[in-house]
Amino acid sequence: MPEAEISLYSLAFSSVLVAISLTISLREHLRLEKDIIISILRAIVQLVAVGYVLQYVFGLESFVFTFFLLATMIINAAYNSKKRGKGIENAFLISFASIGTGTAVTLGILVLTGTLRFVPSQMIPVGGMIISNSMIAIGLSYRFMGTAFKDRRSEVETKLSLGASPFLASREIVKESIRTAMMPTVDSAKTLGIVSLPGMMSGLILAGASPLTAIRYQIMVTFMLLSTTAIAAFIACYLAYRGYFNSRSQLRA
Repeated sequence: MPEAEISLYSLAFSSVLVAISLTISLREHLRLEKDIIISILRAIVQLVAVGYVLQYVFGLESFVFTFFLLATMIINAAYNSKKRGKGIENAFLISFASIGTGTAVTLGILVLTGTLRFVPSQMIPVGGMIISNSMIAIGLSYRFMGTAFKDRRSEVETKLSLGASPFLASREIVKESIRTAMMPTVDSAKTLGIVSLPGMMSGLILAGASPLTAIRYQIMVTFMLLSTTAIAAFIACYLAYRGYFNSRSQLRA
């Protein structure tokens, strides 16, 4: 199969698709026209810049440089996760530890089994998928946990008054928070190949790879996303719930 290539001429004409979004926004008075235009311009500038950077980066095969890039991505992801953790003490550190551990375990297994090599051209794209998925999962768990502690305050306080520890009083909330974080990834895995052809698989096919080769890569991606989501959500939830209690094991206001 010949390698697919999109010319700049074709890409320019495909921008007419953006006009559909603008038309709907104008017709329904959504007032999103400015945001749509800004988001498209930012996406183009950012992607072009990243493309040139990655073209240089992928030419390097330095362990230290690859590690530094992954660490930078994890720090940024932890910072964004922190924004979802309002009311959670040390949300940044918890997010950093959770995302970092999930990423290290998942990439470590892939490298040790020979599935991937620790070089920028493989670690950065795959690491990006793992880290971003962890960030989204942790954000979902933080949001659910904050709402649950607020809505089920009387239930938690009743358990505490009956002698339960903060851990036992929060057990169900923690479990449901982890479940909430994992469900999008689990649901996505259920529909692979039937409802959707995911990004990596579609990209490889468009680039000219055999569908069977693309399937193997996509199965690997599915495995690693399930792994990192579970690890990151588990660690984040079990560290974060403690922040809702004071030193006397009382639920904070």
